[in-house]
Amino acid sequence: MKAVWPLLLVACALPAAAQTSCPEAGDVMQPHLIGTWRAEVEGLGPATMRLEQHAEYAESVSGSLERSGRRSQVAGDVDNGELTLEESADGVHIAATWLGDVVEGSCGREIRGTWTLDGQQAGSPFVLRKQ
Repeated sequence: MKAVWPLLLVACALPAAAQTSCPEAGDVMQPHLIGTWRAEVEGLGPATMRLEQHAEYAESVSGSLERSGRRSQVAGDVDNGELTLEESADGVHIAATWLGDVVEGSCGREIRGTWTLDGQQAGSPFVLRKQ
């Protein structure tokens, strides 16, 4: 009996692990955003975005964006598969916004949307891919 008990524990845990390993787009939450992302904005060079849990807001993320030797701060969240991030060069003023949707079938590892500079109407398409 002792040899069977560990196998039963593993068997019971498998369905739950399978469900959380690849969330539907609408089920992506803050923990899925944490990590390193490759950011590609049309017309700009590639960038690296690093996200972690926001220090003040438990359901949000904050971090940095490094592009062409410059670093900006980012903060935001995801709700029902919709990402909202604000980018700031000085940590005070919003320089750009990232509004996008988690790509269905990407297991929360790809987000596509529009990056818009503050004060501009038209934005540029972006893709975030988790590294």
